[in-house]
Amino acid sequence: MLKRAIPLFAVPAAALCTLAAPAAAAEVQIQASGPVVELNVSESVKAKPDMATVGAGVSVIAPTAVEAMRQNAQAMSAVVERIKSLGIPAEDIQTTRINLYAQYDYNQTERRQVFRGYQASNQVSVILREVAETGRVLDALVAAGATDINGPSFSLEDDTQAKAQARKAAMERAQEQAMEYAQLAGYPSLRLLEVSESISSRAPQPMAMRTAAVEEQAADTQVEPGLVSTGVTVTVKYEMTR
Repeated sequence: MLKRAIPLFAVPAAALCTLAAPAAAAEVQIQASGPVVELNVSESVKAKPDMATVGAGVSVIAPTAVEAMRQNAQAMSAVVERIKSLGIPAEDIQTTRINLYAQYDYNQTERRQVFRGYQASNQVSVILREVAETGRVLDALVAAGATDINGPSFSLEDDTQAKAQARKAAMERAQEQAMEYAQLAGYPSLRLLEVSESISSRAPQPMAMRTAAVEEQAADTQVEPGLVSTGVTVTVKYEMTR
């Protein structure tokens, strides 16, 4: 669990905190007669992921752009059909990239580029809701003709509960820290003035694989989901009171 508390400032007695310009209708003014302490506190919670996302695609090179796109479409159709045959619903399959560009080699002797052909690539993003099946799915995609594999990246489909735990811990830590500053300054209590929040989610970086790397392994591709982290950062302002 990551924890961070940063005091930003403490102002002397008569402090006036204005949230925005007076012209806006929803503006409020927070008045404080005592010193104010502002803290940024971050808390995170780690949990087992229940969802994995992988990218699967096909890249082909052909003499013409039309032929490259034709071959790519044919190969990609086989990959998508294989994905669906694994029980993955269509709404969890999304095209993320289609590229077509000329390929050149550099001739060192003649010091010029030599045209090789056109490369067409197509990639889809696939959501897997059975994390334990990730390795088997990756192997099946390669067997179906996928030449580009990206991922997996792991996440929580619903991190509401985890964020609630992080939020509670952040607020408790913020109050403890603010009270420490108040007591050091000779004030026995606090009054909460303002709270704001930002959200953070951190997952392990996805790995990238090419077909050749997968084909070298006789066994199923081993995938370890580990834990993913989700959390919040709260900014709180307290007035020190007597």
